[in-house]
Amino acid sequence: MKTKNYRFLWIAVCVLTLFMNGSSAATPTPPNSNNASASCNRSCGGISIPFPFGIGGKDCYLNGWYEVICNSTTTSESNTTTVPFLSMINREVVNISLPDYKPHGVVHIKGPVTSLGFSSNTTSQGPKKSLPDLNFTGRGSPYFLTDENRLFAVGCSTKALVTDTESEILGCESSCEGTKSIQQVSTSTCDGYKCCQARIPVERPQVLGVNIDATGGEGCKVAFLSSKRYSPSNVTEPEQFHADAYAVVELGWYFDTSNPRFRSPFGCTNLTYHRSYSSGDSCLCEYGYFSKMSYRNCYCSLGFTGNPYLRGGCIDQDDCKEPNVCEEGTCVNMPGGYRCEPKPEIIKPARSLVLQGVLIGLLGLLFLVVGILGLVILIRKRRRVISSRKFFRRNGGLLLKQQLTTTNDGNVEMSRIFSSEELKKATDNFSVKRVLGKGSQGTVYKGMLVDGKIIAVKRSKVVDEDMLENFINEIILLSQINHRNIVKLLGCCLETEVPILVYEYVPNGDMFKRLHDESEDYAMTWEARLRIAIEIAGALSYMHSAASFPIYHRDIKTTNILLDEKYGAKVSDFGTSRSVTIDQTHLTTLVAGTFGYMDPEYFLSSQYTDKSDVYSFGVVLVELITGEKPLSRIRAEEGRGLATHFLEAMKENRVIDIIDIRIKDESNLNQLTAVAKLARKCLSRKGSKRPNMREASSELERIRSSPEDLEAHFENNDEEDQPVEINRE
Repeated sequence: MKTKNYRFLWIAVCVLTLFMNGSSAATPTPPNSNNASASCNRSCGGISIPFPFGIGGKDCYLNGWYEVICNSTTTSESNTTTVPFLSMINREVVNISLPDYKPHGVVHIKGPVTSLGFSSNTTSQGPKKSLPDLNFTGRGSPYFLTDENRLFAVGCSTKALVTDTESEILGCESSCEGTKSIQQVSTSTCDGYKCCQARIPVERPQVLGVNIDATGGEGCKVAFLSSKRYSPSNVTEPEQFHADAYAVVELGWYFDTSNPRFRSPFGCTNLTYHRSYSSGDSCLCEYGYFSKMSYRNCYCSLGFTGNPYLRGGCIDQDDCKEPNVCEEGTCVNMPGGYRCEPKPEIIKPARSLVLQGVLIGLLGLLFLVVGILGLVILIRKRRRVISSRKFFRRNGGLLLKQQLTTTNDGNVEMSRIFSSEELKKATDNFSVKRVLGKGSQGTVYKGMLVDGKIIAVKRSKVVDEDMLENFINEIILLSQINHRNIVKLLGCCLETEVPILVYEYVPNGDMFKRLHDESEDYAMTWEARLRIAIEIAGALSYMHSAASFPIYHRDIKTTNILLDEKYGAKVSDFGTSRSVTIDQTHLTTLVAGTFGYMDPEYFLSSQYTDKSDVYSFGVVLVELITGEKPLSRIRAEEGRGLATHFLEAMKENRVIDIIDIRIKDESNLNQLTAVAKLARKCLSRKGSKRPNMREASSELERIRSSPEDLEAHFENNDEEDQPVEINRE
């Protein structure tokens, strides 16, 4: 009987052990377990490596993207030192910072410097890179370029371009031609004299490189990406960058809350959830949406210091160690703060003196409160007036007044001037839930006025002189335009910290998404595509020949064509547009635009004409016919864009083969062929051989209304339609 009892007890212990093991397996240890934190090295080469980054075993860092390798390197014949490298992207680390009340942390790395014209370079070899291109690709990559980075080019006749697999061209060109006095040379920015710079948008691809046009003449030249700021006053010669062989690039990093592993705070525990954040005694965590990424950031609460991503990482700081914390009395440290205890005083026993002191104190306090309230009201009113004037001047109000005075003899009318409080209420204080889209110039929010009218509110991203010029330019141009197929400007607000524009709300998004990500609620039939093409052509024809002054859009593409509630076309985004005088034939500008839509003639000459808009419109026509994107990975490997692919098919009479399969059966092939011939003329190599927008608009109307006579009215010259590719290398 005793043996059976022992056997039963042994079975019960085994079952309980298995149950406990199963329970522990169901709740895995957080990825930043502190079991091995004491053995983790938190510095390399004098650089601090805070968690979630780490050196050593897997318990020292969050995952492979945050692993840091400490390599040894020889600085001289007898000296060696250690330098930290990010393992996954193989880049040397300069500095790592935890998120500090902003959506992301920061890590500075050493990026490549592209050089040309030095003794080790030859014409046949082309530009030399000190390091490979920046590459942040990979599943779960937390890294991205911040908007602190710029493209810089140093040297004479230096044209630098950012190379990537996306569709947008970014570049700048510096020149040493002419002479400038010390007063004429900019001391704050590289404006093109000996050095130039270009902004890098946040929404960039994860593979980036920098190249130099080798046809720009002799001399030493360098180009690079960097988060530092350079100007002619602190840039001497290209040799200094060539010798360093690297430039400091700023990367942002974040925690992706879409991954279930990262939803709970790592170090912060026992937090109370409050809407978009959670907090505890020593830690605060914030949730949000930044640059198409959901994130979670944690910080140590006020009065605590340390690393919130480690358990117990936020430690109370002794505030009483600071000098003169309590001017009178004794300082007593408390968790997250301190208190001042008064020194013991001798209490007067006389009751009458106590009552007298209380009455005098209450009377004095009453006068003090009344005086302070009146002073606060006066100061707040004065500050609002001063701030409004300050922001009005800084946001280009004086420039806007000057432009409105000199445009059309001052007869330009603004629909409405909005107050900052009115727009805050309309957009729920510019909530991230109201964001319609983000671009290089700013963020667009959906709003609703008190009368129920839906609006689109565009707020500039940063206060920058270049951005303000585009902002004022967009107000001036849209104030002169009144066309049903152009987005209408309702008004603006200049009394806020960043300038704001208010547009009519266009509900159905842009044409690019509707064309390439077609949804079930609306089909892009051939009839709808032809109608949209006619509406775009009519809007551009109006801008070129019917507005007060001819206006060149300079960035015609399907992402800038919005669709209203009836899926009618609305041309938008006039930040880079320019108006010209009636007798002016072209604009000479730095090359800017979107690759795949850019006129090759403009790219080579830097002279933008109305025929450059016609070329971009021709690419839009080809998109509507083929249903293909201007750039694809397959064609990019073959060195061809959509325009080249289309022209080759037209030359070989294979237009039927490239028609979008979604419209091939239901479309009128005669109509479609006529539109294809018009697109071929718009894509002619020479701008003089292209039709103007008024002719293109009339031809499209004729094609839709006269199906019995669809022969294109333009002569065809195959020699002029040879494909021309813009070399991004």
